[in-house]
Amino acid sequence: MRAQKDWFKDRGYPHFTNKTPMSIRKNIERYVTNQKKVAQHSFSPLIFKEIKQRRYKLSGFNGIEKRSHKKIENGKVVSNTKIREILYATHLDAHVFSYYAQQIITPKYEDYLKQNSLLSNAITAYRQIETEDKVKFKNNVHFAKDVFNEIKRRENCVALVLDIENFFPSLNHKRLKLAWAKIIGHKTLPKDHFNIFKATTRFSYVKLKDLKTKNGHFDEKELAKLKKEGKHTFFNSIKDLIDSDIIIHKNQKQDEDKNLMGIPQGLPISALLANIYMLAFDEAVIDKLTLKHDVFYRRYSDDIVMICQQNQITLIEEFVDSEMIKNKLTVSLEKTEKTLFKINKGRLQSYKIDNDNSLKENVPLNYLGFEFYGYQTLIKSKNLAKFYREMKETVKRKHKRVETIKEKHLLDEAPIFKRKIYRLFSYKGEKSRLLPAKRTNYSNGKAKTEYFDRKFRGNYLRYAYRASDDLEAPEIKRQLRNHWKILQKTMKKYDFSNVNKDSK
Repeated sequence: MRAQKDWFKDRGYPHFTNKTPMSIRKNIERYVTNQKKVAQHSFSPLIFKEIKQRRYKLSGFNGIEKRSHKKIENGKVVSNTKIREILYATHLDAHVFSYYAQQIITPKYEDYLKQNSLLSNAITAYRQIETEDKVKFKNNVHFAKDVFNEIKRRENCVALVLDIENFFPSLNHKRLKLAWAKIIGHKTLPKDHFNIFKATTRFSYVKLKDLKTKNGHFDEKELAKLKKEGKHTFFNSIKDLIDSDIIIHKNQKQDEDKNLMGIPQGLPISALLANIYMLAFDEAVIDKLTLKHDVFYRRYSDDIVMICQQNQITLIEEFVDSEMIKNKLTVSLEKTEKTLFKINKGRLQSYKIDNDNSLKENVPLNYLGFEFYGYQTLIKSKNLAKFYREMKETVKRKHKRVETIKEKHLLDEAPIFKRKIYRLFSYKGEKSRLLPAKRTNYSNGKAKTEYFDRKFRGNYLRYAYRASDDLEAPEIKRQLRNHWKILQKTMKKYDFSNVNKDSK
């Protein structure tokens, strides 16, 4: 049986308070297990950053649909890039969130789900669910396989994929508080839980870009000075942050009644709170759709999939719309993906159901990073494109760095080490292994370097090959069969010295 996830994590990022190495774990544990201290704990501002995800989507241009990185919105051409807002806590605050999430709330949440197997099976994200052999925990590959197998079992059916709009930023605080209290068996939140509730709803934050005070870059001299003092922080103290010119923002997202709403995405407790919030919706679906109408239901965070008969689509859409209104959330039914599956020429075939109910043959169901056509399963094309894009950008960046060294030191040649590139972007990095690493810490102004082995868990190809085996889809391996040729061709373009010049 696989070991449970540890609540304590030695996080490496700089923040407004210092790091908490493993050596002081016992001190941290004494603090987070003291309910009075947690009830009085003063949470620091979060750090806000944006993660941009480039997307190549089907968009309409002058009545013509084509795939593009851009789309037309309100008459203007805008980017398809998806921006995820991530907020992360100081090290001590993260330990408080993590301990309460994993050690206190999750066991009660799991006990609640165990009372109803249909409910427990339906909720898949952010949980440690053992595989049938008890060797490891399930991941998105296993959850996707459950859905695809159900479609294969039913054969003639429709898969509806619904997405909740602005999920984390839209959570209603009153409903969250009531659901939270219900799970831990209280009418209202105890003082320690209430303090954490306030930290996740009335939070303040600093934008990461505002900390880059030197022409869009961090003040490296100041960071190095603090590091020599043993402080892996942006400021000497929280007081220095408050006295600085940097703006500390507050959560100001409001619903239509002018009440604060939303929780940060990125805290160790955020995912669990989102699951608790959705519990009323999950129970309603199981009770009204699964038990009464044999609708197959799975929810992975805000990604909802339901498998039903074609004549049940309207029933489900009306039910979901009604329940979402009760839960103060929004699902865009116009954006719901509807995929019909039926036997065609002796094999299971997918068809996209458009808004006018017309069918487009061989358009797959997109779910958890995979494209399911009925007769085959592939990795989502945009994920594959991202892998190759990262490969080419890494090779280009490595070559540019070497060229800079050659120019700076007036060298004709400089070695380009390809081991890391092969490890990240080829079959040579498929296996996990231990890699030598080092970490330098400062104590009383003196540097102390620690050498250790870092576990490399394998690259994207390892994930893809395992997914191919777990999904019984050899076609996934065929998708990646040319990765070595593409890598060699890219390296040849940038004149890597020991790449075979005759390779094609």
